[in-house]
Amino acid sequence: MNFNLSEARAVLSRTPATLDALLRGQPAAWLECRKAPDTFSPLDILGHLIYGEMTDWIPRARIILEHGESRPFDPFDRHGGEPLIRGRAAGELLDQFADLRAANLRALDEMRLDAQALALAGTHPELGRVTMENLMATWVAHDLGHISQIVRVMSRQYREAVGPWRQYLSLMR
Repeated sequence: MNFNLSEARAVLSRTPATLDALLRGQPAAWLECRKAPDTFSPLDILGHLIYGEMTDWIPRARIILEHGESRPFDPFDRHGGEPLIRGRAAGELLDQFADLRAANLRALDEMRLDAQALALAGTHPELGRVTMENLMATWVAHDLGHISQIVRVMSRQYREAVGPWRQYLSLMR
């Protein structure tokens, strides 16, 4: 599939509602479950996504538009969301994520990215040269990857409980 900004935006605009449907009102056992001790729980993933809305996608797009490759992106701390979730209810975090995403989509719309702008390059601190299109496509894939991660982590909580059906459930393997 070739990148299309309006199709990408359609996915990005639905992520908050998807996460809301999965997580709002869930008991702590679902929100705090993990695949292993040092892995992300659904709440950790939500904090990670909030932090990304604050520091990653639109700030990096602005760096590309304003500085091109001459100013590298600020490094991203994948655990930067941890302080954002401490002591906060899932509903409050889901609301914050939805608000941040709505603001970022408005900012994206205001950028009026065309084919020429999508071809502009920036500098990732580890990966080197990346384009605006790469950044936008990664934003979408990042969302979908974390939605998948939440579903995997939650489903694996019943790995033993499903008994012999486990062989038919790819998420249990």
